[in-house]
Amino acid sequence: MAVAIILALVAIGSVLFHVLSPWWWTPIASNWHYIDNTLVITFWITGAVFLTVVLFLAFCVWRFRHQEGRRATYEPESGKLELWLSIVTGVGVAAMLAPGLLVWKQFITVPADASEVEIVGQQWQWAYRLPGSDGRLGTSDTRLVSSDNPLGLNPKDPNGQDDVIVEGGELHLPIGKPVKVLLRSIDVLHDFYVPEFRAKMDMIPGAVTYFWFTPTRNGTFEVLCAELCGVGHPHMRGTVVVEPEAEYQAWLAQQRTFAQLSSPTKRASAEQSVNLPVASRGNDSGTGGGSR
Repeated sequence: MAVAIILALVAIGSVLFHVLSPWWWTPIASNWHYIDNTLVITFWITGAVFLTVVLFLAFCVWRFRHQEGRRATYEPESGKLELWLSIVTGVGVAAMLAPGLLVWKQFITVPADASEVEIVGQQWQWAYRLPGSDGRLGTSDTRLVSSDNPLGLNPKDPNGQDDVIVEGGELHLPIGKPVKVLLRSIDVLHDFYVPEFRAKMDMIPGAVTYFWFTPTRNGTFEVLCAELCGVGHPHMRGTVVVEPEAEYQAWLAQQRTFAQLSSPTKRASAEQSVNLPVASRGNDSGTGGGSR
């Protein structure tokens, strides 16, 4: 009886802790409230299964406790029980997967008017690249990564000369405008994550991943790396500032471009060391940061 009561209290206490707990998500600051809704649905389904299993176990402990003169019956199989368990489990799994699949479709369907921002992960800092006045990002290749060209931009691509480069600083974004985030890593796995945006994606060396979101709240938000990337992983942090369009444009005008950061001598040296076409989009040994 004591064991059955303890199991029941564990189930009830878990529900009360979930409902009354002061620890909850950070306030959302993007359009991805669908992510929160999906998690809530998952909590309800898994919570109902947890309660059912624990309370059923408590009932069994009490109902089939030892009593003088009672003998256990041997029933190794139950086709009816197995059928019901399979049906209920299948329905539960489908109920958890369906909302996620719908959200995922929206997550990777980028609006036509979304601007592009490239985020590059490197042990252990973030770098950002924004399109210049032409509105297009230039291409890149991992073979071009060097101390003079840490992002591996293609110096032969004219679209990349006016690209705005921010290394280790803040990323600014205008409020209310969709942005496609292109993610690239030049060493190991990273994961760009801003909790308030509810959006993140792995950054895989040799590939370009992406997601999109629309900032909906002005403010300063902390960037985290959500993938263990080495001893400096806890310190791989950054800042995203969401602000009105006028303030964003003023900040953008103060940033330096790829052409300003690289001297003609360095650009010529890079062009000679790696023979890349002007419109290169990357291959097995490189990535095209400006690909769409």
